Amino acid sequence: MHRKKLIIMLFVITAIILGFAVPAFAGDAAGEAPQSSVYATFWSLVPPIVAIVLAFITREVYSSLFIGIVCGAFLYANFSPLKAYTAIINEGFIASLADSWNVGILIFLVVLGAIVCLMNKAGGSAAYGEWAMKKIRSRKGAILATFGLGILIFVDDYFNCLTVGNVMRPITDKFRVSRAKLAYIVDATAAPICMIAPISSWAAAVTGIIEGYQGLDLFIRAIPYNFYSLLTIVMIIIITLMGIEYGPMRLHERNALLKGDLYTTPDRPFEGQEGAVSAGKGKVIDLIIPVLILIVLCILGMLYTGGILEGENIIDAFANCDASLGLSLGSSLALILIIIYYLLRGVLNFRQCMECLPDGFKAMVPAILILTFAWTLSGITKLLGAPEYVSGMFEGSNVGFLVPALVFAVALGMSFATGTSWGTFGILLPIVVAFGLEPELLIISISACLAGSVCGDHCSPISDTTIMSSTGAMCNHINHVSTQLPYAVTVAAVSFVVYIIAGLIHSAWILLPIALVLLFGVLYVIKLLTGKQAEAMDSNLKG
Repeated sequence: MHRKKLIIMLFVITAIILGFAVPAFAGDAAGEAPQSSVYATFWSLVPPIVAIVLAFITREVYSSLFIGIVCGAFLYANFSPLKAYTAIINEGFIASLADSWNVGILIFLVVLGAIVCLMNKAGGSAAYGEWAMKKIRSRKGAILATFGLGILIFVDDYFNCLTVGNVMRPITDKFRVSRAKLAYIVDATAAPICMIAPISSWAAAVTGIIEGYQGLDLFIRAIPYNFYSLLTIVMIIIITLMGIEYGPMRLHERNALLKGDLYTTPDRPFEGQEGAVSAGKGKVIDLIIPVLILIVLCILGMLYTGGILEGENIIDAFANCDASLGLSLGSSLALILIIIYYLLRGVLNFRQCMECLPDGFKAMVPAILILTFAWTLSGITKLLGAPEYVSGMFEGSNVGFLVPALVFAVALGMSFATGTSWGTFGILLPIVVAFGLEPELLIISISACLAGSVCGDHCSPISDTTIMSSTGAMCNHINHVSTQLPYAVTVAAVSFVVYIIAGLIHSAWILLPIALVLLFGVLYVIKLLTGKQAEAMDSNLKG
């Protein structure tokens, strides 16, 4: 009852805010085409802020995103109800679903869902779980194995999120690792890993943005200064080996370990889908071969879209690739070959294979819905001029040695509010390059922009990779966001401090040890402060 009252109150507050804003911005409402009076102002950031705050308070993502979309549409249409409604449908949902990149990602999601369903029904996942149980003998081993697989799949973050979660979930479940912790490991080894991998869809995106320089050379030279990505990797190792848990994650982990409850909260949108994993006739090879087929063909798909058949070398093909189309092409062909493989192996018949197609689609419906809402909100935010507002604030500033830290903070805020890291560094990188900084400071500032973009994307509840990490781990989305946030903020705070120092000391050999010592020190202090609280929580859970 309290939750219902809170939601109603938030709806009322949102309506009141919009009501007060009408007199100020409704002047052009009678025009033929919406020309927002709040274009490229702070109001352009209000819709994603409203959606994010509501999501955290209500723990309900669909209505929160929709309210954000409605707020953005009214601001875009200068509070003309009919134009706002048209904007929601046409400039919003239809535009997001008509975008070829978005459609490619949705195809990849559905195909991957079908492949996972095939592997489960064939018994490959169950066989791999039984094999892994003999090799992996502890919770730490299960977490580190998940971490290792995440690092190995560095080519694309979307592919990483869904593959790692689905492959490792049966193993982490058996060792009572909470779904929230699994989602964090998946998310932390997706975008942060891709951002420091020279051959990845992210590296390709960055190299295509920076004009006037050799993009790939700048990207590689920026890797040692990408403190957020590097420290995120180090943090996973430290908290796993030292058993450090804090924030909401501690409750989820203790509840899973002591009570066997992997979800903690009543809302369990994916519960029961694990039942699709059957012993079947499958062996470990029936998981490994399909995964290898999927990986190889997805890589080949991206290389194909980058012009590898037209004579481009591998690096240039990655730099020019269309990751969305490449993943769709590769995964679709992989699905066909995997079905043929299972038929030849005799572990599934044709009817069972066809049953996996709608089942795989149904498993991806929550992710598809959230992605559609998130893309629509992002599109409305762009129509309001949020990128121009943020870049306008940043452009022309002269802050000397604080440039890297400020670039990191601005990129983080923009990426968090819009839910897109690619859009963030796509806007900010040209501005950073235009500053005319000395060579090494330019490299550090570029890396700070990339690190901030990844950090905001990592934290944001409307980020597509965050959504897919929840899906791959079969974790309630808001649970994943709320448990991950304190960990991400810890690394972000340490990174911000190091970027301040980097403005004065232009040497990765000095900065990286400083960053590692600071992170270890912060985590050690957290362990000391939370030790007694953890003991008290254990007593309550056991009771």
